[in-house]
Amino acid sequence: MAKIIGGRKFNIIRVVFALVLVALASLCEAKGLWKPRLPVPVPVPGVGLVRARVAKARDPLAIQASEAIRGLDLTEKVFNVLTYGADASGLDDSTEAFMKTWVDMCHWNGKSRMLVPRGTFQVGELVFQGKCAGPAAKVVDIKGTLKALTDPSSFTSDYCILFQLIDGLIIIGSGVIDGQGASVWQYSDCNSNSNCQRMPINVKFDTVSHAIVSRLNSVDSKGFHIGVTNSNNIRLYNLRITAPDESPNTDGIHISKSNNVKISNAVIGTGDDCISMIQGCTDITIKKVFCGPGHGISIGSLGKYKNEADVRGITVKNCTLTGTENGVRIKTWPDSPPSAASKLIFANLVMNNVKNPIIIDQEYNSHNKKQIVPSRVKISDVHFVNIRGTSTSPLAVNIVCSKQFPCQQIQLKNINLQYTGLPSKGPVTSTCLNAQGLLFGGIQIPPACK
Repeated sequence: MAKIIGGRKFNIIRVVFALVLVALASLCEAKGLWKPRLPVPVPVPGVGLVRARVAKARDPLAIQASEAIRGLDLTEKVFNVLTYGADASGLDDSTEAFMKTWVDMCHWNGKSRMLVPRGTFQVGELVFQGKCAGPAAKVVDIKGTLKALTDPSSFTSDYCILFQLIDGLIIIGSGVIDGQGASVWQYSDCNSNSNCQRMPINVKFDTVSHAIVSRLNSVDSKGFHIGVTNSNNIRLYNLRITAPDESPNTDGIHISKSNNVKISNAVIGTGDDCISMIQGCTDITIKKVFCGPGHGISIGSLGKYKNEADVRGITVKNCTLTGTENGVRIKTWPDSPPSAASKLIFANLVMNNVKNPIIIDQEYNSHNKKQIVPSRVKISDVHFVNIRGTSTSPLAVNIVCSKQFPCQQIQLKNINLQYTGLPSKGPVTSTCLNAQGLLFGGIQIPPACK
């Protein structure tokens, strides 16, 4: 018992001594006589990535979108299309009800949401225009299925649904935009007529800034599924876009005259390009897209019209293309007005039984013509890096540039494309015409063209 008591006395003395030291240290620090030595931070793997995610999470638009998806903002006013007379049975036309809902929601000065609940809604041509009230982005929550009317005369413009002149927009929901394109595809002659009348786009964004579109499904569009033009800072992710491979001109996502567009985590299978980018596209990033069937991911066609804006800063990475007509493609018209396409990166791509995995075609749509006037679109600073998989054609790399303005600075690095055709057709090959400053590195299958 004495030893235990003695131990307790010793512990009390130690506590008192420690408190005295803390008091003295605090007094010296307050008078500037001593500064504590802080531990040197130890680098933690992945901490940079965590900080990047935190910084991204502070983006007000991303924060609002996350809260909208999870339904966390109780201050948000909900405008339900059913309240305005929309018919969820799909029997009656709900176009007018949708338009009235949008007008009231857009003019609400606080946070607001247009809700399309579960059900089926017939709609004709819908125009959702700004400028909307309040500083917060407007939310459109589509949980049901929107079926576009089958009569083509119901659409006087090139869209079924138009979002226009809006600064701050969030479109979410697991709903479906059904273009019911099978009713009109037989009338489309765009595959044979370059001046054809385009069928309506399922959803078009015109002059829209700071928008997020997530978790939406687009099926059987009459024309393009999603169109983006004259817009800035658009993010499209977690999308599913589908149409039969024989459906004409049903591009998944078509972009023009737009800056800072990001597409990620999308599954796209259509009858035309999975993603197409034409004049005026700058700072476009495409990643984690699964493409097929379709015509692949294309830049162009370019040079069809006068005074086309240049294309610059396109990055396509970490994508998989399966059973497509083309892989990654740049195409320009012959005899075109002058313009340019530069700073183009195609990296870390997988090709599964793709007919033309890598292609630059500056003689687009000039087949069987005896004389070809060269394209005046200047292509430069193009990088094909880490592209692997299988080609159904023996010509896996096909680069045909303009005779008047040869391609400049084309890099092919770590290309591994195996031919899956019959051995009697010969080995996998490559062609490079009118390309100056070719750069090769790493694996080259097919062998580097000279």
